[in-house]
Amino acid sequence: MNRLVPLGILALAILAFATLMLVIAPAVQIRGMTATPGLKPYTEQQMRGRAQYVSQGCVYCHSQQPRSVDQAPDAERGWGRASVASDYVNDRPHQLGTMRTGPDLFNVGARLPSRDWHLTHLYQPRAIFDWSIMPGYPYLFELKARAAPGDVVISLPSQYRPDTGVVVARPEALDLVAYLQGLDHSYPVPPTAVRDDGYSEPGEPR
Repeated sequence: MNRLVPLGILALAILAFATLMLVIAPAVQIRGMTATPGLKPYTEQQMRGRAQYVSQGCVYCHSQQPRSVDQAPDAERGWGRASVASDYVNDRPHQLGTMRTGPDLFNVGARLPSRDWHLTHLYQPRAIFDWSIMPGYPYLFELKARAAPGDVVISLPSQYRPDTGVVVARPEALDLVAYLQGLDHSYPVPPTAVRDDGYSEPGEPR
């Protein structure tokens, strides 16, 4: 019985310390944080596309958090600079991701700016990479006998084209691609920026 009291005190102390370090301290650190200079707010279409990104579960296979050079060769992979906390000011909820079955998408709009590329890739990834294991999203598209004015027709290799008619993008596909095109964080960050992994930028105290 006498041991229960110190054990209880120790457990509460550990809980208080964890709460301080993992909840309170980060909240104080980011309170009042403003967007990184150069970060553009999402347009209405990009916000709709972001909702599609969330609903389609893209976060389960793609991250949006390139690591620093001392942690991973993400920059060598062409994924861009290491992300910082203020890059995510406009994100509710954030889509950092924990898996990289596919490449990081933090800068996909900078390295792959083509709308046609993204639409083809969404409809049938193997039309671009025959080794891809990414699922296609044909329900974001529509098969029509002929394109109507304003329709965006998807460019497909012969083996993936329908026997008759054309494949056109639904608004949901166009919105999702607009969001992906907007993922461009190639602007520089201030030297005092806080990296999302808890470290400061090079030259700042850690």
